[in-house]
Amino acid sequence: MKATKSKYLKNKKALDFSWGLFMIAPTMIGLFLLNIFPIFQTFYLSLTKTGTFGKSRFIGFQNYIDIFKDKMVMQSFANTFTYTIIVVPLGVFLSLVIAVLLNSKIKGKTIYRTLFFLPVVSAPAAVAMVWRWLFNSKFGLVNNMISSIGLKGPDWLLQPSTAMFAIIVVGIWSMIGYNMIILLAGLQEISPTFYEAAEIDGAGPVRQFFSITLPLVTPTLFFVVITTFIGSLQVFDVIYMMIDKKNEALPGVQSVVMLFYRYSFERNMKGYGSAIIVLLFLVILVITFIQLKLQKKWVHY
Repeated sequence: MKATKSKYLKNKKALDFSWGLFMIAPTMIGLFLLNIFPIFQTFYLSLTKTGTFGKSRFIGFQNYIDIFKDKMVMQSFANTFTYTIIVVPLGVFLSLVIAVLLNSKIKGKTIYRTLFFLPVVSAPAAVAMVWRWLFNSKFGLVNNMISSIGLKGPDWLLQPSTAMFAIIVVGIWSMIGYNMIILLAGLQEISPTFYEAAEIDGAGPVRQFFSITLPLVTPTLFFVVITTFIGSLQVFDVIYMMIDKKNEALPGVQSVVMLFYRYSFERNMKGYGSAIIVLLFLVILVITFIQLKLQKKWVHY
């Protein structure tokens, strides 16, 4: 009897395991074909040089040696880090402030949440084209507003110094909605009893924020910082759509991913372009590892 029951349990476990594999198979196959396999393929391409008619030959790590001698690659990394260092702190800070405000008892907060989330569901190309029109030096709304107070607006997208500022503004505006929703979900997980006890003890809104809200929302905040950091290092579409490839502002705002695109698809140097993107992948990997280590040190669940 026991042997029969044991055999039945083993068969049931085997059947459950088989059904489990069957259910996750589509996701695992898609993950391998669309994510894991391209990583190895890109690394292999980074060790080759594309010749005429698309033929490639193996050259080892020569592309990586050439990268560190290429001033354009170093400039692109500098531009990307500049963009990231400015966009991530400001974007996350504004997202947290808006999330806290929309989590409070205010009228029409559902409408405000929708308005802030609209950029997330908008097509990046459409968003970039609208902002390109707003920053147009001749008939853009931004310069029209500046001229209304008697000042002359700059050529926002034609000068390197102002082009980076315009890209940063669009980057922050685009990320606030998504981060706000994630942080709002984290804020709503905080029990109201903490705030009720704080009010009884005489703590004001500012003290409640730093003593209750910020510590308890830190796990969600770390997640937002990590994803925002990764997304900022991969910035491409905004720059590609807003900055004309022929104007002088391009070298001052060109990101690593945009340089990868130019080498791989415009110049047909897929091996060199792959080496650039592999280097960016390693940089993101190291930064994410450091952030996760900091998360384990400072966040207590």
